[in-house]
Amino acid sequence: MGRVLVADPIEDSAVAKLEAAGLEVVTRNHDTDGPIEEQIKGFDCVVVRSATKITKEVIEASDVLKLVVRAGVGLDNVDKAAADAKGIVVQNTPEAPTVSVAEMVFSLMFSLARKVTQADSSMKNERWEKKKLTGTELWQKTIGIVGFGRIGQEVARRAKSFDMEVLSYGGRNIDTASKEVGARKSDLQTIFEQSDYISIHVPLTPETKGMIGEKEFKKMKKTAFLINTARGGVVDEKALLNALNDGEIAGAALDVFEKEPPVDWQLVKHPKLVATPHLASSTEEAQFRVGDLTVQKVIDGLK
Repeated sequence: MGRVLVADPIEDSAVAKLEAAGLEVVTRNHDTDGPIEEQIKGFDCVVVRSATKITKEVIEASDVLKLVVRAGVGLDNVDKAAADAKGIVVQNTPEAPTVSVAEMVFSLMFSLARKVTQADSSMKNERWEKKKLTGTELWQKTIGIVGFGRIGQEVARRAKSFDMEVLSYGGRNIDTASKEVGARKSDLQTIFEQSDYISIHVPLTPETKGMIGEKEFKKMKKTAFLINTARGGVVDEKALLNALNDGEIAGAALDVFEKEPPVDWQLVKHPKLVATPHLASSTEEAQFRVGDLTVQKVIDGLK
């Protein structure tokens, strides 16, 4: 059927399924294989996660490439325009980590609301700071979801179980989706002004880059919390740092950053920020789903 270059790690079981389908699979070694531009020739398909960038140069260096499969949600590491121009199909597996990311949002929300990370750090330093660490409830709070696609809708369903009011913005079929989960379709201005929690679920595009910045933070409640499990770059990190320092919002949680790992750790170390290293889709269940869906996309695409 063809040759597949697995440029970033996927489950061993997924590799075995590709081989069982009659494909020749080569797993790329980032340390020893050199630039991918020099390796891409002769491969009908390349599979990537988030580490490998399929740039215009990589596309142009390919000779028989027909298919790029991004094992995950975003496509910001693939130059789709260059692929389209060369007739190369680009696919991803956005449905795989939906539940894992939605659950991660609530892990971060609870950490912010109940000061879990601060309490844990305090206890490990042998301090009993019960009065200092009083938190707040999620019950009957308002959550604004920016990007009401698969993940945004899953977050909304879980929020309703806490009797939260859900404001929705963006995404295909938002009217139908909002009605199904009991959300109220809103504009960004309303979300910024009324939300106790704002959860970001949009892809990184030229239109969304820096969409949460200085002006947006000034519109938010001083008691509001921002959560970003989507893509670094959607939130202006310098503006967020200033907002935290100036008390414009109560706190934030970031699972994604403009540079990963960060170059400047000042924001990560801020006491009002909960930071995790891009873990939202890192569950055993999500990784198996990603692997299975990737296998299906490769086999169907090459057929």
